[in-house]
Amino acid sequence: MLNVRAVTLVSLILAAAATRIIPHPWNFTAVGAMCLFGGAYFQRRWAAIVVPLAALVISDVILAATLYGFTGFSVISVSHLLFLLTACLGMTLRGRVTFGRVTLAAVSASVMFFVLSNFAAWFSGYEGYPYTSAGLLACYIAAIPFAQNMLLANLFYCGVLFGGWELLSRGLPALRQPALAKSPVRR
Repeated sequence: MLNVRAVTLVSLILAAAATRIIPHPWNFTAVGAMCLFGGAYFQRRWAAIVVPLAALVISDVILAATLYGFTGFSVISVSHLLFLLTACLGMTLRGRVTFGRVTLAAVSASVMFFVLSNFAAWFSGYEGYPYTSAGLLACYIAAIPFAQNMLLANLFYCGVLFGGWELLSRGLPALRQPALAKSPVRR
C-alpha cells in the first residue's frame, strides 16, 4: 500500500533540493529548511537524515554534471556534515512545531552553519586566510553576505515547507502525524 505521507514528504524534500539547480542568489536555497523539515516530520530517524541528505547528494551530482565538475567529490564536505546536524536539529521540533520554534531552529541552523563552516574554511587554508585571529575574522567578514542569504532562505523556505505542510495536512488527513505508540514499560 502506498504511504501517502511518506511520498508527500519525499516529494517536498526533492522539490526543496531542486532550488539548488534553478538560478538563485548565492546560498538562497531551501537546503537548510529541507533538513529541518525532514528532521521534524519523518517518523523514522534514519529517514529524517537519509532522505534530505540523499536529496542533497542528488542535487550535488546534477550540479557537478552540469556546472562544476566532479573534482569536489574526492572528499566528504563539511557542509554535508553540517546539514546532517541541521536535520538532527529538526528532530527537536517533532510534535512541537510552532511558528516560534521553527523560526528559532531556522536562525540556529544558519548561525551554526556560518560559524562552523567558516571556521573549517579558515582552518583548511581555503582562500589563503592566514592562521591568525585577523585571518579568521577576515574569513567570517567575507562570508557575511552568504550567511545573510542563507538565513533569509532558511526563514523563507521554512515558511513554505512547514506552512505548506500544515495547510496540506489540514485538508488531507492521511498526512497527519499518527499518534506515537507508547512502548511497554520494561521491568
